[in-house]
Amino acid sequence: MIINADLHVHSKYSMATSKNMEPVVMAEESQKKGLDLIATGDGLHSGWLDELEDALVEIDDSGIYKLKDDTLGVNTKFITTTEVEDNHRIHHLILIPSLEVARAMRDDFIVKNMDADGRPRIRMDGEQIIEIARKYNCIIGPAHIFTPWTGLYKSYDSIEDCYKQRPDFVELGLSSDSDLADLIDELKDYTFLTNSDSHSPWPHRMGREFNKMEVDELTFEGIRRAILNNNIIENYGFDPRMGKYHETGCIDCYKIYSIFDAQERNMKCSCGGRIKKGVKGRIEELASYDVAHHPEGRPHYQYILPLAELLSVVHNKGVMTKYVQSRYDRLIELFGCEIDVLLNVDIEKIRKVDMLLANALESYRNDSLDVEPGRGGCYGKVNYN
Repeated sequence: MIINADLHVHSKYSMATSKNMEPVVMAEESQKKGLDLIATGDGLHSGWLDELEDALVEIDDSGIYKLKDDTLGVNTKFITTTEVEDNHRIHHLILIPSLEVARAMRDDFIVKNMDADGRPRIRMDGEQIIEIARKYNCIIGPAHIFTPWTGLYKSYDSIEDCYKQRPDFVELGLSSDSDLADLIDELKDYTFLTNSDSHSPWPHRMGREFNKMEVDELTFEGIRRAILNNNIIENYGFDPRMGKYHETGCIDCYKIYSIFDAQERNMKCSCGGRIKKGVKGRIEELASYDVAHHPEGRPHYQYILPLAELLSVVHNKGVMTKYVQSRYDRLIELFGCEIDVLLNVDIEKIRKVDMLLANALESYRNDSLDVEPGRGGCYGKVNYN
């Protein structure tokens, strides 16, 4: 069975997250995207667990959930997950066998207030957190491993330094891809996951990165086997230049620096602002090779860009305007889901509906879009004429 899965999102209980991150809305919007399985996110928050238990039902003790309301016609399923922050401000993604297990494991963590935020701040290090995950038969790995604020490589030069044992996967994050990650020798044996880390249910956020996986059964254990055996058919995600921390840059004026120039300047911009080390620069520091050494079985990494953002660019309208949303809805009505529009539908069919979009998609599929890279907390952007 082949599925599209986004295994890292957040609920409305996380900081800076849309109030619309509720089970029904998340499932409905994910179906428009073309996702078969999505994370619940925030699985250690008691209020969110209450809402999930009210809205979802487990399918045959599988650890996979669906909406209780079958009349909605939504097929997207859920898997219990959480992201936690450790005492070094490193983020970890944990896939949990069930909502029941999520409730049970809450008390094992040292935390001031587990319900203060959907992504709790745990007063423990990576080694202690992975031991709890193992105790409860969870799947665990570093979240957005290269992100300069909260990724593992921010504080450590190797994964083992953090966990003292091998985690189950590495999540790449929005500012990197497999070509960049496979410059680092220690990552050659890890399964790469690409997930959205979405704080909003709308399809330009949910599923902006996802994994096409082959599972022998749609269960928690089936997901585990797929991850451990690297049964990822393809990783889909941003061109890393679109990530807001791809290049090393000033957090005030967004001027781009090479990592070496930035270090010579003691990470101080000419404008007086602070220079933030980018993912590309950090990878250059850690790189074992000059060019990527992909291990046998490493899946292809396919760049995608949210359809609503493409429509926004080519029509020079806001991504959430009625103009863009009406065009988006028309394309979904005609062609089924966003992933198909982006990757599979014949360009000539799209041209009959939206010529400007068809031209952009053609460039996008040919990997010839002009991208201004992200840096210093500013997302990259597509320049389209």
